[in-house]
Amino acid sequence: MLTVKSLLRFGNLQLPVQRMCPAVFSKKSLLPGHTCSAPWSAGLSAVCCHILPVRTLSEVLTRPGLRTSLHVWTSSGLRTPSGVWTPSGLRTLSGPCTSSGVRRLSSGGGGGGGGGDGAGEAGWYNNLSDSAPVHLCEHFLVSMQQVNGLPWWLSIIMSTLCVRTLITLPLAAYQMVIIAKVEALQVEISGLAKRLRYEVSVCARERGWTEKQSRFQFQKNLRRIVSKLYVRDNCHPFKASLLVWVQLPLWISLSLALRNLSLDQSAVQSNMKAGGILWFSDLTLPDSTWILPVCLGLTNLLVVEVFSLQRVNPSRVQKFVTNSIRAFSVLMIPIAASVPSSMALYWFSSSLVGFSHNLLLRSPAIHRILKLKSQRSESPYRDLLSAFVSKYCK
Repeated sequence: MLTVKSLLRFGNLQLPVQRMCPAVFSKKSLLPGHTCSAPWSAGLSAVCCHILPVRTLSEVLTRPGLRTSLHVWTSSGLRTPSGVWTPSGLRTLSGPCTSSGVRRLSSGGGGGGGGGDGAGEAGWYNNLSDSAPVHLCEHFLVSMQQVNGLPWWLSIIMSTLCVRTLITLPLAAYQMVIIAKVEALQVEISGLAKRLRYEVSVCARERGWTEKQSRFQFQKNLRRIVSKLYVRDNCHPFKASLLVWVQLPLWISLSLALRNLSLDQSAVQSNMKAGGILWFSDLTLPDSTWILPVCLGLTNLLVVEVFSLQRVNPSRVQKFVTNSIRAFSVLMIPIAASVPSSMALYWFSSSLVGFSHNLLLRSPAIHRILKLKSQRSESPYRDLLSAFVSKYCK
C-alpha cells in the first residue's frame, strides 16, 4: 500500500514509499535516490525510503516500466478512481468520493487548455450577476410588484420611473449646476489668462527665458489659477461626472436583476411569463417582432441628437464622443432583440424617462429654482424644435 504524503508538482507525485531495503538482501551499493539510513546489519527489519515518481493521469507508476491500474489512497482519505485529487481542485472524470460519502461534482480549478478562457469569462459574468447590488435590485423589483399589485410590465415601468426620478434626476440637476458654474467662470478665466500672459512675457524679457520656458511657466501658473477658482466656487468639472458613475452601475444592476428573474426557475418567473402585454405577453422571451429594440434605438438616437444640438461649435473630441454614442445606440438594437423582453422594456422605458427629464431640465422655471447663472433661452422647446427642423428637415 502506497501512502501519498506530498503534493502534486508539475504532474508528478513524489511518493515516499516504505519497503524493504534491497541493500539488505543484495549487499550492493546504494541506488541513486536511496535514502536508507539503516545499517547493513539491520537484517529484514531495516526499512528505507525511496522516492518514486508517480503519474497523475489514470495509472500509477510504481517502478520504472511497471504500470498498474490501482487507485491511490491519499493521506486525506480521498479516493480518485480515474485521477488524483490535488489541493488546487484538479477536475476528475468521474468525480471523486470523499471519505464522508459526498460526491463532488466536476468543478475543478484546473486552468489548462482552451477551456480555461471560457470558464474565466463565464466566471466573472456569473460573479457579477450574483453580486450583492444585483440581488438588492431583485428584491426591490419583486417588492415593488408585490406592493403595487400591478402586472409585471407596468411594474417595471413604474420602478424605472421611481429610480430615475428619485436618484438620477437630482444628480442630473446637480450636473447642470456644476456645468453652469464652470461656464460662468470662463469669462473670468479668459481675463486672468490675458493678464498672466503679459506678466510672463515681461518676466521672460527680464530673465532671458526661451519660448518653451515661457510657455511652460504660463501653463503652470494658469492651471494653478484655474484650480483655485474651482475650489472657490466649488465646481470642479469632475463633479459633473457623478451622474455617470451612479447611473451606469445602477443600469447594469437592474438589467442583470431582470435577467435573473426572467431565467431562474421560480414563482417570479411564472408570473413574468404571463406578465406582459400586447405583442410581448411573455416577458421571459425576447421580442421576436423587434418593436421594443427598434423603439429603444430610436429613443437613444433622439436623446443623442438633443444633446448635440446644445453645442454650437463642438470640438473634435466632442464630435468623436457623439458619433461613438450614436454607434452604440444602433448596436443596442440587436442586443435588445436577444435578451428577455423584460430587459428590453426596462431599457426602453429608462431611455424614455431620461429623455423626458432632459426636456424638463430645460425649463426656465427649473433654471430659476436652481439659480443658474448662465444665460438661457426663455423659449427652449421652440428653439430646440427649430434647430432640429433646420438640421434634419431642410
